[in-house]
Amino acid sequence: MEKDSKKKIQLQRNEGEGNKTAARRFNKEQRRFAESGRVGDGAREAERSREGAERPELDEAETIGRRHAAAEDPKVKRPYEKEKR
Repeated sequence: MEKDSKKKIQLQRNEGEGNKTAARRFNKEQRRFAESGRVGDGAREAERSREGAERPELDEAETIGRRHAAAEDPKVKRPYEKEKR
């Protein structure tokens, strides 16, 4: 086995449930993006997508997502609900 191959295998080790290395990298990049001041650019781009040609596709995806949402069990009482008489 070549030296480079061994190094790649060691770098790609299985971390079990959840990939802590990838999560750490993702969090670091998200923090860097948030602190960069480019958040407003991303928000404006998302708004243009919502208003533009992608809107029907986004609306359809939202509808599908809402269909998959679990409904609340009507027999479950929440402490913040008023009791109905």
